[in-house]
Amino acid sequence: MLIAGVDEAGRGPLAGPVTVAAVILEEPIDGLDDSKKLSENQRLALVATIKEQAKAWSIVHIPVDKIDQINIFQATMLGMQKAIQQLNVKPEKVLVDGNKTPDFGIAAEAIVGGDGKVAAISAASILAKTARDALMQQIDQTFPQYGFAQHKGYGTKAHLESIELHGPCEHHRKSFAPVKHMIQMELL
Repeated sequence: MLIAGVDEAGRGPLAGPVTVAAVILEEPIDGLDDSKKLSENQRLALVATIKEQAKAWSIVHIPVDKIDQINIFQATMLGMQKAIQQLNVKPEKVLVDGNKTPDFGIAAEAIVGGDGKVAAISAASILAKTARDALMQQIDQTFPQYGFAQHKGYGTKAHLESIELHGPCEHHRKSFAPVKHMIQMELL
């Protein structure tokens, strides 16, 4: 049975897209695990292997304006659907890291902690995290004052201070509480 694993990166940050990856593996790949348990170097070393050895893979970025329009949960579900649609091989079943799945039109199962239990989900976790991190590093080149290369858009103390000092930029999620609050304060 062709099983696709799906995972996302970037649901919690205050800036940048939510990134979703889908992977169909035929053979196990040594070293796969939840991307959060691997070092950056381990993740980067696995990316090429995953892309070479997977039967199919895809990566989708759902942009900030869409997140602000439909909310982060719906944006994540949309990303999962798009990631499956963009695979060049149609899976027979989809396994998703988490506790909810969108409607894929095929059998699907949500697995809490799946990124540490199912190889295809681990591979998707790694592709999503590395693709999103690379994108945040690119954004940092245009907006270095926010430190995106370091915190990847998460709400660190330094990031919050930089938003307060410079105001939010086009990559900030205006519907997320700290950013929304700062925009409202600017309007007063």
